[in-house]
Amino acid sequence: MTETTLTSGSSPLDRLGPRPLVITLILLVLGLVYVYWNSLLAAADKWDTPQYSHGYLVPLFALGLLWFRWQPLESASPSARWTGLGLLAGGLLMRLAAAYVNMVIPDMVSLLPCLAGVFLMVGGWRTIRWAWPVVGFLVFMFPLPDILERGLLTPLQEFATICSNFLLQTLGLPAYREGNRILLGELQMGVVDACSGLRMLTIFIALACGIALITERPWWEKLLIIISAVPIALLVNILRITVTGILHRTVGSEIANKVFHDLAGWVMMPMALGLLYVELVLLSHLLIEDQDYAEAPLDIGGGPSYPGANAA
Repeated sequence: MTETTLTSGSSPLDRLGPRPLVITLILLVLGLVYVYWNSLLAAADKWDTPQYSHGYLVPLFALGLLWFRWQPLESASPSARWTGLGLLAGGLLMRLAAAYVNMVIPDMVSLLPCLAGVFLMVGGWRTIRWAWPVVGFLVFMFPLPDILERGLLTPLQEFATICSNFLLQTLGLPAYREGNRILLGELQMGVVDACSGLRMLTIFIALACGIALITERPWWEKLLIIISAVPIALLVNILRITVTGILHRTVGSEIANKVFHDLAGWVMMPMALGLLYVELVLLSHLLIEDQDYAEAPLDIGGGPSYPGANAA
């Protein structure tokens, strides 16, 4: 990423680039917001549910990320303008097609290629290289398609029940599984839809993508961070169910229900972030650059010389 040096008397806004380009970009983005306003309101309605409560933070994080990654705009080449116009037209056609067949989620998501097309039309290929992660991150403010949500719910419930039941048995508790219920003696603990871990999974994947975008790491480490969000989220949910079962057997159902419903939501995310931090620390120690060796001068007589090397 290139750095922009501000001269004396210049405003921090000067780093945005030529004002005509900046104004054009802002007006086009505001125009898209106006066109998609009904779809954005429909997405915001979903943000009031626990499953997608993180939706409020996604646009704010995207704006901060956009400012963090911003590089001065430059005039786009003709090829970039035509390609951007094609993306914009394709996104609008996708919106019309989705509205025709009454598909809500594709209608919402069609905003993303439109935004990418606008950035490409105004700033060219150089701009889209730093802007596309921000545009792509906005996908997390939209709900999952119903078919995908229903398809994930049952397998996640079954997986969480099996793993939690196994952990309880491993700890010596008399746990027995019947479908999505765990029997602990006379107690029946049902793993309902809210316990499937889908909510934790969607929120934590969005958070892991945000962390990957703001950290300075190789691309493969960033990809690994995003992929690892899935097992971490599932593990935390399994531990939540297991701890609830232990509390039911040891301290009673009243405290167990209070922990499960009131405190678990506050504990799960810090626990998942802690596991992700451990992963980041481990990744930092996988490859260590030897500065002394890398900066050592070359020995013309036979290869690089480095501290501790014996003279031939």
